[in-house]
Amino acid sequence: MHEERFPFAFQRGFARLLRLVGITEDTAEVVLTEDEFIARFGRFKARTPVANITEVRITGPYRWWKAIGPRGSAADRGATFGTNARSGVCVCFATPITALAGRRMLHPGLTVTVADPDALVASLRRRSVG
Repeated sequence: MHEERFPFAFQRGFARLLRLVGITEDTAEVVLTEDEFIARFGRFKARTPVANITEVRITGPYRWWKAIGPRGSAADRGATFGTNARSGVCVCFATPITALAGRRMLHPGLTVTVADPDALVASLRRRSVG
């Protein structure tokens, strides 16, 4: 099975803080298989079929206090796996997924601050994603 791996981009100054909660370069990545999207972020994990993805777009820059760490938005229920305030990829889902609080909260979107947002978007679009 062909997999593509996209490491997160850790912004200097935030890496030490994230390490305290178990989020490191070894525990944070996005993995794409032929039919699955998997985002690992320390003890958090989001997993869904690629067919569930309706849209992908590059976003940012962000306010650091809204973007760093595992975050949830009360406004739109979206989740963020954030390691930098510069840029990331917003991935939107047809059927909301779990990412942060188990099955208690479902997220219609997930932002991931990978090192190469353009490559992640291109790879998802090759799989016929929005």
